[in-house]
Amino acid sequence: MLNLISFSSSASGALGQLSLLGALLLSVAGLLLALLGGARRDPRVTEAARRATWAVFALVSLGTLVLLAALLRDDFTVRFVAEHSMRASPTWVKVTGLWGALEGSILLWAWLLAGYAFILSVTLRRDALRPWALSAMFASLVFFVGVCATVASPFTPVATLVADGRGPNPALQNHWMMAVHPVLLYLGFVGLSVPFAYAVAALVTGRLSDHWVVVTRRWTLVAWAFLTAAIVAGGWWSYETLGWGGYWAWDPVENASFIPWLLTTAFLHSIQIQERRGLMRSWNVWLIVLAYASTVLGTFLNRSGIVQSVHAFAGGPVGPVFLGFLAFLLLAGTLLAAWRAPHLRDDNDPPAALSREGAFLAGNWLFVVFAVMVLVGTLFPTIVEAVQGRRDASVGPAFYNAFAIPLGLGLLLLMGVGPLLPWRRADGQGLWRALRPLLIAGAGAALLALALGVRHPGVLATVALSAYNLLGLGLLTARAARQAGGLLRALG
Repeated sequence: MLNLISFSSSASGALGQLSLLGALLLSVAGLLLALLGGARRDPRVTEAARRATWAVFALVSLGTLVLLAALLRDDFTVRFVAEHSMRASPTWVKVTGLWGALEGSILLWAWLLAGYAFILSVTLRRDALRPWALSAMFASLVFFVGVCATVASPFTPVATLVADGRGPNPALQNHWMMAVHPVLLYLGFVGLSVPFAYAVAALVTGRLSDHWVVVTRRWTLVAWAFLTAAIVAGGWWSYETLGWGGYWAWDPVENASFIPWLLTTAFLHSIQIQERRGLMRSWNVWLIVLAYASTVLGTFLNRSGIVQSVHAFAGGPVGPVFLGFLAFLLLAGTLLAAWRAPHLRDDNDPPAALSREGAFLAGNWLFVVFAVMVLVGTLFPTIVEAVQGRRDASVGPAFYNAFAIPLGLGLLLLMGVGPLLPWRRADGQGLWRALRPLLIAGAGAALLALALGVRHPGVLATVALSAYNLLGLGLLTARAARQAGGLLRALG
């Protein structure tokens, strides 16, 4: 049922709701225009769709500013403000209240998505990918703006006017990181919509050469950087807040941010193989589709109430809607990949094991297995409840540590030697030349740790592999400096 506001109840609520409804209508119009422009190859229609992103961003920005103003002015005619803010709250807590509850957090997601769509619209090249990339962005906008304007509107009026609000969740106002961590996380989650849009455009047009991955890499790096910063900030916050399980507790919602990070990290490595060797085209498409879908899965877990987590919102009406959108993304990705399967064949033979691309491929498999195992542990209690009706099933740190430690050590091992190997193939002597200084550094660090009293095998292995990787990074930096110096001398 549409959650439309009664215009006589709240002036600010009416303005906010109208802005979201306008943004929804323009998102639908933009989607239709982008599809039409792509189908007809009409640049004028595509240009109209491009300009529609500007209007959508403006209207969603207006709605966001209206809600922020309502929070700062203690406008308790808006139910979201009455339920999640109070007069005595400091200003910074009122501001963070925008994303401190269900409806406002989805509005923040929609605003960031509209912002990414706007930036994309002004940076897109005039090529065949343009209308289809816009179409994919508009499809996400229709969903998220639609959720904000209907089932999770933050502008619903209160039934009875109150003198003061209930205030935010106490756990969300005891640390300044509340102003940082959620925004970084959403910037990372939403940022993956752009690489996903490019992948969809490449699949629709059949232009699956290197161009889309070159452009996508820049956007993916931005999203990955925000995700990394968000996970670090969340660990810092949790470590300093009692009762939140230290810096990492394998909490379901923590896991939901980790899965996209693992898949995105794998993608950033595997696209180098496609650029250099024309390999792993199908793999890369699937990685970015699954990475974006996993952000929607994480949002579903966080907002549906189906997992037990200190980070999760209470159950609400948006769970089934997000589950439906997740199914749509996976189905669309599967159908497009199946349709374009002949175009996704690699140009060359599979990579040799002793090569840079072979090391990257092995690392990719470890990242993907890591993500799958985290997903299994996260969803297992929910599956048990659905099948057996029990809510007492749980997966503790012992399960995760059993695979996270060996997989993590394996990734550290590959991370040091992989970039030092040549492309195409390395012989045994070349592998030994690359490994020898790293192994010496690792052994020296392990011996030093033993001398300082470290006895735990896992800690010793981590210390050794850290030194091994630091030296590898130093060697790579020195190699890059020599190449840059040679280039400058050649130009001079």
